[in-house]
Amino acid sequence: MNNPRWEQLLRYRYIELIALWEGRLTTRQLCDTFSIGRQQANKDLSSYRRGLTCGDLVYDAVAKHYYPSDDFVPTLTRGLASEYLQMAAQQSDVQQILGDLPVASANVEVIAAPLREVPASLLRPIIRAMAESRRIDVDYVSLNNPDREGRIIAPHTLVWTGYRWHVRAWCEKNRDFRDFVLSRFRGDADLMDESHHSGADDQAWQTHITLEITPDNRLEPDQKEVIAHDYGMTDGKLKLAIRAKLAPYLLQLLNLHVGTQLDDPRAQQIVLANYQEISHWLI
Repeated sequence: MNNPRWEQLLRYRYIELIALWEGRLTTRQLCDTFSIGRQQANKDLSSYRRGLTCGDLVYDAVAKHYYPSDDFVPTLTRGLASEYLQMAAQQSDVQQILGDLPVASANVEVIAAPLREVPASLLRPIIRAMAESRRIDVDYVSLNNPDREGRIIAPHTLVWTGYRWHVRAWCEKNRDFRDFVLSRFRGDADLMDESHHSGADDQAWQTHITLEITPDNRLEPDQKEVIAHDYGMTDGKLKLAIRAKLAPYLLQLLNLHVGTQLDDPRAQQIVLANYQEISHWLI
C-alpha cells in the first residue's frame, strides 16, 4: 500500500479485522460505519486488496460480500483475537474515532467504570508543565485531608491505572515523588517557573520489577491448570514486567490480595509468588 492517509488506514484496519474475524464484509458495512459513499468504499477495498502480500479477499457475487481466502494473512494487524475484541469493546483506534457507533457485528456488552472528567483549565497546564519541565500551583484534596490544600508540584507523567487517571509528580510539600489523582485537584492550575526535578530523578518510577504470578497452591492440580490457561501462563507462571511504582495498580486490576490470603482458594485463584522479594515496592 502506497502511504495511505490516516483515515484510509483506519478503514483498511477495519476491513481486515471484520473480514478476518467475522468471515464476511459488505460494502454497505464500510459505507455505514465510516459515512462514506459506495464509490469510496469500493476504492478502499480495491486498494487494500492490491496491497496484500498473502492471500486475498474474495468477492461472493451471490451473497454480495467479501470473505478471506484460505491463505489470507493479515497485514495491518497481528491476527490476535484481542484486536477484534478491543474494537468490539470500543477500545480500539477505529472505535475511538467513531464514538458510540457499533463497528462489529457480534453481540457485545461492555461494562465500563464511570468517567471522572477533568476540567481543561486543569489538564492543559499539567500537560504543558510536563512538556516544559515546569512547576504548577494547584489545590488538592484527599481522604486524609478533605479540605483544599495548595500544592506545588512538578508533574512528569500521566498514568491510567485501569479505572482512573493519576499524575506522577514531585511534591514540594512532601519532598518526594507522589501520585496525585486528577479528579481530586480543585480549581485551576497555575504554571510557574522551571523545575529541577524530573522523571529521571524518580527512583520508584525508573526502577522496573517483575511480578511472578502463579495459581494458588491450595488449588487441586486440575484447577491450577484451568487458572494457568486463563492467564496464559508458561510452566505455571506468568511474569509481568512493570515500573515498580505502578505494580500496586496492576495488582488491583488483577484483584490479587498480597500479604493476606482469602479463605477460599477458588476466590483467590492466583498469588504473587515473589511477594517477599518485591514487597517493599508494594507499600
